[in-house]
Amino acid sequence: MHHQQVTSSNIRSIGYDASSTLLEVTFTDGSTYRYQAVPVEVHAQFIKATSHGKYFHAHIRDHYATLRVS
Repeated sequence: MHHQQVTSSNIRSIGYDASSTLLEVTFTDGSTYRYQAVPVEVHAQFIKATSHGKYFHAHIRDHYATLRVS
């Protein structure tokens, strides 16, 4: 899965696979989490957000099934 680097104090990069609707978020501490069944629109808004951290906390964290992958 290709990750896009972002400018954020807590998030290093964001990856998305539209065919499986999986979103991956790599944090600045090196941990990566995978979020399941994330609509493409949510990913697009996440990438465009002026604050990736605020968007993540308001719209992704605790809203989708999560698995830590590293």
